[in-house]
Amino acid sequence: MNIVIGILIFLGTFLFMEFMAWFTHKYVMHGFLWSLHKDHHKKDHDSWFERNDLFFIFYAIVSMSLFYSGTTGFWYGYPLGFGILAYGIAYFLVHDIFIHQRFKLFRNANNWYSRGVRRAHKMHHKHLGKGEGECFGMLFVPFKYFKK
Repeated sequence: MNIVIGILIFLGTFLFMEFMAWFTHKYVMHGFLWSLHKDHHKKDHDSWFERNDLFFIFYAIVSMSLFYSGTTGFWYGYPLGFGILAYGIAYFLVHDIFIHQRFKLFRNANNWYSRGVRRAHKMHHKHLGKGEGECFGMLFVPFKYFKK
């Protein structure tokens, strides 16, 4: 029974992380921590590393802390940590590799889902300032971006 509960916790955590990504992006990154996120909205960067990457590191630390808590008897820490890790990997693949091409992979992906996600993210980056913006999610974007 613990395996089924663990799988459900993992899946729930993965799905909840999409909400956390949207919430963090809209209210934290475009809010009081805009100073860490604004370099991501610039066309030219001084280095490969962006201050915006600190948000990724934050969630990695949360995930690792949950793994550690699993070793101390809180077994729920494992599926929680793996759910955050899996979302982080999906986010990295979709956002950093597929959309922003930080590594030259997935360049030829041209299916219904990939076109919609690209459109939504392009609309988000159309706004360069802190206050403007739309489409703050990553894996689940509004249906209007999937229409031709």
